[in-house]
Amino acid sequence: MNIYKFYFSHLIKAIEKFKSDFKYSFKVEDLLKKLTLEPPKNSINGDMSTNLAMILSKDLKLSPKIIAKNFIAYISNFPDIENVSVAEPGFINITFKQHVWFDFISNLLKNKENWDQLDIGKGKNINIEFISANPTGPLHAGHARGAVFGDALASLLTEAGYLVTKEYYINDAGNQIEKLVESSLLRYNEQLTKKLIDIPEGLYPGEYLKEVGQILFEKYGDELEQDNQEKIFDKVRSVSLEVIMRMIKNDLLKLGIEMDVFTSEKEIISGNLLAEILKNLESKNLIFYGVLDPPKGTDPKNWEKREQLLFKSSVYGDDTDRALKKSDGTWTYFATDMAYHLDKMNRTKGDLINVLGADHIGYISRINAAVSALSNGSVAIDTKVCALVNLLEDGKPIKMSKRAGNFVTLSDIINAVGKDVVRFIMLTRRNDQSIDFDFKKVTEKSKENPVFYVQYAHARCNSIFRSSKIKEDELILKNPKLLKNDYEIELIKFIALWPRTLELAARNHEPHRICYYLIELSSIFHSLWNKGKDDNIKFIVENDLELTNARLSLVKAVALTIRKGLSLLKIEPVLEM
Repeated sequence: MNIYKFYFSHLIKAIEKFKSDFKYSFKVEDLLKKLTLEPPKNSINGDMSTNLAMILSKDLKLSPKIIAKNFIAYISNFPDIENVSVAEPGFINITFKQHVWFDFISNLLKNKENWDQLDIGKGKNINIEFISANPTGPLHAGHARGAVFGDALASLLTEAGYLVTKEYYINDAGNQIEKLVESSLLRYNEQLTKKLIDIPEGLYPGEYLKEVGQILFEKYGDELEQDNQEKIFDKVRSVSLEVIMRMIKNDLLKLGIEMDVFTSEKEIISGNLLAEILKNLESKNLIFYGVLDPPKGTDPKNWEKREQLLFKSSVYGDDTDRALKKSDGTWTYFATDMAYHLDKMNRTKGDLINVLGADHIGYISRINAAVSALSNGSVAIDTKVCALVNLLEDGKPIKMSKRAGNFVTLSDIINAVGKDVVRFIMLTRRNDQSIDFDFKKVTEKSKENPVFYVQYAHARCNSIFRSSKIKEDELILKNPKLLKNDYEIELIKFIALWPRTLELAARNHEPHRICYYLIELSSIFHSLWNKGKDDNIKFIVENDLELTNARLSLVKAVALTIRKGLSLLKIEPVLEM
């Protein structure tokens, strides 16, 4: 049961009655984007708080405090209200009767399989494209963050009732593939001549291409050199992409990620989609031949003015129009990307989410404009940018360079600390905030390590059941009213926040909220555990089976919630540590 959703529905009904009684003319629907009902920042102010008075103040031309005082009577009619008060500058604070929390914990344990059920997706299709690293080498630490974020978001939206497609866009065309083929040929020649070759600057020197060279040699021997340049390129390209994509897929599986769709850029280019976007945009008068101004920071003297085919992306909020064709008549990368997004829309028939690296932040406005234009505004696109991951070893930076061939691969990280640690740590910050990933700290058994802290909470729950010799699955709460001390009520109230957290994370596409919640839940539970020593609040009370049953039931609720959160992150909860 989402207790916040329950009372939010009462709040909406109360607002409608308030509007009718006072004959106000505001629109209730306009309030919903800003209206909140959430825990107050300080628990001394009650159980829930709403900003209603502040957001109505402008429309009603009254001070928030006057509006709040007039609205108190309406909230007082809600079920099980103990007290309603007003705090500066106009917050309305609500306190419930204590039995609300007893009823909540009872309902949770009776409906443990679906107490947090969420269906905001209602079966709608949604496509999440993430990772999409160039297939020129194994995935590295920077890719790990986007991979975990995208996969956790997919899991979260699936839980919320969406039909999710996880997609990887293979950039298998363009200059980087030409460099890959050239680099692979050098490794092939090493096998052919049995001599080491210096890899020129600008190519890919990584050891991983030795496997490509060996496979090419085993497959073609010295026959490869007898082909013409076009055939050589196609053969080397095919083997190189096959080997590297196999590496990438294996690394993703190690991280617990399995994509639904792999789409080839080369196939997008060779299909009819580019012609289709031109036809689509032309019919809307959204393309023209023109000359672009120099990009910001470019010296106009060094800018060659040339006429190009342009898309009127500025009509859709972009800061400038965008080129679809270069002056030589070839397609721009942006045009290809437009075609790809049209392909996704045609297949998905729903909304889109892109998960990009930090270096793509300037790309958001143009692709949003493209999707709006091509779909006539019917398809929503949300682009999430993942900030950098700083790899550290005991506080000291680990330098990595893909060009130099000495980068730390995703596989290296998983082998060093394990899948679950990587997945959790990558979600301990908002996606747009950088993360420090310190190999030493993420494996420490301390409060400073959030993975350990959460897993330890679940292991402690399990140890309590082992000590009690009562199986968790067989436990039935008999008298919730015995859970009446402040620490127990605080824990129940925080568990009640879980469905709300789940909904906010899904609506805002923010899986990090799950990590934040689990860390704080674990902190409250660990504090209650310590009360057993400091204040003699023990979970297993000798000679009081009824109180023991109640407290073990609270432990069960904690364990269930931690397991649910970890399962959404695809992390295995540990039983002992």
